[in-house]
Amino acid sequence: MARLLRTLRSSQPVARFQRCCGLFPASEEGGGGGDPSEEGRDRGACNGAGAQRRPGAPVRSGERSAAQVRAAVTQHSNRIPGGRRDGGGCTQKYIVKNYFYYYLFKFSAALGEEVFYITFLPFTYWNIDHSVSRRMIIVWSIVMYIGQVSKDILKWPRPFSPPVVKLEMRTDAEYGMPSTHAMAATAISFSFFIATLKQYKYPFELGLVAAFVFSALVCLSRLYTGMHTVLDVIGGALISAVLLVLLYPAWDVIDHLLLTSPFCPLLSIVVPLVLCYNYPKLDNYSPTRGDTTTILGAGAGATVGFWLNNQLAAPAYTSKIFQFGFHLITAKIAVIMLARFFIGIVVILLTRQLMKNVALGMLGYRYKFPMGDLEAQRRLEVEVPCKFITYSSVGFSATVIVPLLHELLGLM
Repeated sequence: MARLLRTLRSSQPVARFQRCCGLFPASEEGGGGGDPSEEGRDRGACNGAGAQRRPGAPVRSGERSAAQVRAAVTQHSNRIPGGRRDGGGCTQKYIVKNYFYYYLFKFSAALGEEVFYITFLPFTYWNIDHSVSRRMIIVWSIVMYIGQVSKDILKWPRPFSPPVVKLEMRTDAEYGMPSTHAMAATAISFSFFIATLKQYKYPFELGLVAAFVFSALVCLSRLYTGMHTVLDVIGGALISAVLLVLLYPAWDVIDHLLLTSPFCPLLSIVVPLVLCYNYPKLDNYSPTRGDTTTILGAGAGATVGFWLNNQLAAPAYTSKIFQFGFHLITAKIAVIMLARFFIGIVVILLTRQLMKNVALGMLGYRYKFPMGDLEAQRRLEVEVPCKFITYSSVGFSATVIVPLLHELLGLM
C-alpha cells in the first residue's frame, strides 16, 4: 500500500498520462525520451513553489529557492510561441501532437475556475431552481474552504517539471494536495444531480453518467495540465464525496435555517470573515487565501440574498417547465432563459468591477498605498476585506438585484 501511494504521489504517472495524450516537452526529441535523472531535475526544472523537490536537497548556486520562485510565479508574464514562460523566469516549451485532447482538457480545466462558478451557479438560480442553487452554493463553499485550507496545512508539493509539462502558471504557486478542482467538480456535479433527481423528470442513469463524466473530465484535466499528481486528484474527489455524504442528511435543515433564522445575515457575514482572517499562515505569499476569501464572500452574499428574498416574499423564477421534461423547452422559453443569463452576467461583471475599485480605493486611503500596488494588495488587512466586499456584493447582486431587474423587464 505504501508503495502504491508513493507511485500515485510521484510525477511519473502524470508525465506518462501527458505523453499518452500527445503532450511532450520540446526537449524530448521526436516526442520520446525517458524520465530525467534527479540531477537533471535539479538543474533544469521549471518549478513553482509547490513543485516537488527531494527532501532536504540544497539550493544550488544560480538556482532559485522555493520562496523566491513562489514570489516570482505570481507575477504576470507573456505567452511565447510554442510554449509558455514560467513565472520562475525560465521558458518551458512543449509539443502538442493531439489537439483534441489539448483543447478538451484545457476547456475541462476551466470548469473548475472562477469563470465557471460565476456563470453556472447564477444560471441555475435564474433559470432552473432556487433550492437547487442554494444547496449547490452551500456545498461548494464548505467543500472549497476545507480543500483550500488542507492544501496549506499539508503543504504537499506539486509534480516535478521535468518530466511533467506544466500548462498553467498561477496555480503553480500553490500546494497540491488535495486538488480543489477535483473537489469542486465532484461537489457541484453530484450535488446538482442529487438535488434535481426527485424534482425533475430525467433518467437516473443519465444524471449519474453526466455527473461522473463532468467530474472525471475536470479531474483528468489536472493531470493533463501537470498541476496535480494522481493522488492529489483521487484525494480531492474522495474528500468531496465524503463531505457530500455527511452533508446530505442535513441539507433540508440547513436550507430551512438559512431562509428563516433571524441570525442568518449576521452569521453569514461574520463566520466567513473570521475564517478568512484566521486562514493558515504561510512563510510566503500564496493565492489560496485570496481564492478562499472570494469563495466564502460570494457564498455569504448569496446566502444573505436568499434570506432577504424569503423575508420579503420576493417573486421566484418559475421552473415548472423542467419538472415535465426538457423536451417542453420552446424557442420562446430558450430566448427568455438566455436573456436572463446575459443580463445577469453583465450586472455581475459591472458589480464586481465597481465594488473592487471602491474597496481598493477605501483600503488604499486607509493604508496609504496606490491602487496599482500589487504587493500591498497581498497583505492580509487589504486582501481579505477587498475580496470579501467585492464578491459578497457579487453574490448579493446575483440573488437580489438581478431578479429585481428581470422582474422589471418582464423576464420572470
